[in-house]
Amino acid sequence: MNVQFKKGVLDLCVLSLTAWEDRYGYELAVAMSSKFEVAVGSVYPLLNRLTQEGYFTTYLRESPEGPPRKYYKLTPLGHQHLMELVREWRTFSHAVDELIKEGVER
Repeated sequence: MNVQFKKGVLDLCVLSLTAWEDRYGYELAVAMSSKFEVAVGSVYPLLNRLTQEGYFTTYLRESPEGPPRKYYKLTPLGHQHLMELVREWRTFSHAVDELIKEGVER
């Protein structure tokens, strides 16, 4: 998949995956990788940035398989941002689909 496509939607994907349940970094990377290739190392800087912007809080939870894991919990500000991104994505993706139909699928 085109790298620029992925870069533009990673925030939306990470925020969406945490909308209903708290997640840890590796879990998010695996979930996204099931749909398109994502390097695990690219998820952590994104999570740190989103946390600094106030969209996540974090906490540690014991893991049955090794050290405690850092979980990311969506804040009310993060939820609001997610809803804005979803609206923007739907408008954008609809417009792109229309252009593809007009240009390619005549």
